[in-house]
Amino acid sequence: MDNTPTVSSAEDKLDFKKILPVFVIVLIDLLGLTIIIPLMPLYAVSFGAGEFTIGLLGAAYPVMQFIGAPLLGRLSDRFGRKPVLILSQLGTFTGFIILGLAGSLPLLFIARIIDGLSGANISTAQAVITDNTNEKTRTQGLGLIGAAFGLGFIIGPIIAFVSLALGGNNYHVPAFVAAGFSALSILLTWFWLPESLPAEKRAELAARRQGQAAGALSIRGMINALGRPGIGILLVLMAAQQIAFGGFEQFLSLFTLNRLGMNARDNSGLFVFVGIIVVAVQGYFVGRWSRRLGERRLIYLGLAALAASLILTSLTPRQPVAWYSQSRLAQELSGGGMRAHENPTTQSIAIPLPPDTHTGWLGLAWLVVAVIPAGIGGGILQPAINSLLTKRSEPDEVGGILGLSASFLSGANAVAPLIMGGLFQVFGSTAPFLAGGILLAVLFVLSLQFIKPGREEVLSAGLARG
Repeated sequence: MDNTPTVSSAEDKLDFKKILPVFVIVLIDLLGLTIIIPLMPLYAVSFGAGEFTIGLLGAAYPVMQFIGAPLLGRLSDRFGRKPVLILSQLGTFTGFIILGLAGSLPLLFIARIIDGLSGANISTAQAVITDNTNEKTRTQGLGLIGAAFGLGFIIGPIIAFVSLALGGNNYHVPAFVAAGFSALSILLTWFWLPESLPAEKRAELAARRQGQAAGALSIRGMINALGRPGIGILLVLMAAQQIAFGGFEQFLSLFTLNRLGMNARDNSGLFVFVGIIVVAVQGYFVGRWSRRLGERRLIYLGLAALAASLILTSLTPRQPVAWYSQSRLAQELSGGGMRAHENPTTQSIAIPLPPDTHTGWLGLAWLVVAVIPAGIGGGILQPAINSLLTKRSEPDEVGGILGLSASFLSGANAVAPLIMGGLFQVFGSTAPFLAGGILLAVLFVLSLQFIKPGREEVLSAGLARG
């Protein structure tokens, strides 16, 4: 009787010694990505790309990831997490090198395609976390992956700002810096990360799944997963919420460029602010909230917060920031792609820039408040959905289910920029955010109806009564 509370307490605590290597590796790896994210739309603008073309560029990476992630997820179940993680990191490194050498828009597409095909970094890292956690600590463990992403959004944009300042607003420089961080993540994985799925466990999983692996990788396997009670609705929700939130991520820089006249430096600061919120949520609050509310209620909270944030963002007043200069911003965009002009004009830039009259602080202040619930909701949703997926899956299929989750996420990321880019081009910069907010509000109502309590809540209630 005396030992029971001690055992229970130990099981409730995350073993940070096992999680620390993958956390650091993912953070270093994500620094490369988060250096690029705020700059990529403006990088494309510097080569003369318009809204829908930028949407196509945004879709290139997730389309390739949609193809590669489920396969690499299964390969990690068969051959181990470490070699698959290294393989995906090598692809990321190659993509950043090509990005740094790019002298035209087609090379930007090639860089993102290569990176996307090998883009199993996060799903494989999630599988490592799952190998080293139990049902009570899994949400917190997966939340730390999100915290690494949030830290990346703090440190990465700062590095982007510094590299742009030192490189004279040359967008090639941050790409090479990102490649350097990617190379460091490869070395850390090789020398520091222990294999979390040893050969005997891989053989056991293979024996259980004999004859089923091929089907799991097929379209039929995806359809079967969608038809499973408790699994299918979560996969649909993962995709649907990302269509809205993916559009927010992809087009926030273009939105602020068009509506507030914010350049790469300004957008880096905005991403830092959102990243601080995500770190706080995923690194601290999500573990407490998951134990108190459970993943199901966390999903409700995340959907409501994101819906409110996107709608508020769409209502941002069009008042350029106080330090805005149209000619100076046109010069930066013209030089960012190594296409400097002696007398750059806004006619050479496909995205309309606001006039530099009536500058002020109202638009920026409104946007800063509007993105706060986005940081909260974005910090909650993916770890909560993935944790609930692992709890409603069989132990021998966790890697595959997380691979499917990453695949649906990538599919949504592929669709989102096409839809949102079209909305942006046809209806203006506010349309993608308003449409995304309405979609999330509808999803919130539907989730109340269709995401029912599962076995994990029954078990939790039984333990509480015991």
